[in-house]
Amino acid sequence: MNTPAKTPLVSVVTPSFNQARYLETTIRSVLGQNYPRVEYLIVDGGSTDGSVEIIRRYADRLAWWVSEPDRGQADGINKGLRRARGDIVAWLNSDDAYAPGAVAAAVETFQQHPEAGLVFGNALSIDAEGRPFHALTAGNWGLDDLMTFHILTQPAVFMRREVAATAGFLDEDFHFLLDHRLWLKMALQAPMVHVPRVWAFARYHAAAKNAAQAGKFGAEALRLAGWLASDPAFEAPYRRLKRQVWAAAHRFRARYLLDAGHYPAALGGYLRAFFRHPPTALQEAHRMAFAVAGMLGLGNPLRRWYYRRAWGNLPPEAVALGITNVDAFWREASGRQPADARG
Repeated sequence: MNTPAKTPLVSVVTPSFNQARYLETTIRSVLGQNYPRVEYLIVDGGSTDGSVEIIRRYADRLAWWVSEPDRGQADGINKGLRRARGDIVAWLNSDDAYAPGAVAAAVETFQQHPEAGLVFGNALSIDAEGRPFHALTAGNWGLDDLMTFHILTQPAVFMRREVAATAGFLDEDFHFLLDHRLWLKMALQAPMVHVPRVWAFARYHAAAKNAAQAGKFGAEALRLAGWLASDPAFEAPYRRLKRQVWAAAHRFRARYLLDAGHYPAALGGYLRAFFRHPPTALQEAHRMAFAVAGMLGLGNPLRRWYYRRAWGNLPPEAVALGITNVDAFWREASGRQPADARG
């Protein structure tokens, strides 16, 4: 693996479809980075909501963009990744945003760890209005953690292009855990490095996949576990982690069923996880209690109480960044921070 140049080109791909409400914040957060060599590509799936007009306003600062029908998110992202020229690549969905300095920090991390194939930071959840409400904190995770469904916050991930390309980029047959599947394949090839710093904002809103189609994420987790069980490349770690892999997959599915309000099915998923590997299931004992409460008609009040306590205040990480509203921040910063998006 080659050591990156002093200022390697970083390619960022934004897939988008009818996200005009959030798209401009996403674009500004990329173009407002303080790193001098960013190649920015936007792949629009044929939006009809004004997204194309927004993209055109920034066209002279884009390396490439297109608006045409595609076969879904993975197809759009792959289209951009295959066209990207950067040594380092990433994608940023059109409702998410980068934190200030994220790209420069990712490059610095790769330079400090030339063996790494993937580097990732922390993130903050933001609501539809751009207000941070929850910290998404990762750890020093590796292949074993990914196999047991420790989930990276995708917008805070940057990849070495050659490793991502060797892994085949995104599998277009996956629609919900497509990123996690790619991280698993990359982790077989090269180490991962975590930086305990906020690199991105992940927006949670009613139309987002993780909210609108919560129940479908779990089914794909079980499918991923089945793939790990059958792929010879994972044979040795799977044999060692088999019980934890399946317990974590059932726990993951149960969590999304709980979020969708399917309390009996969620409890059943947690029980399956418990019988597979109790310590793995009990990491979410409080959510098991929510499922039981939901079956008794008490789920919503209990969950509201819990989330008000856990997510109710501006996270300290947002305070440290001086950002109380991401949309407002990037509107203001766009006029102050010069950036060259053409590499």
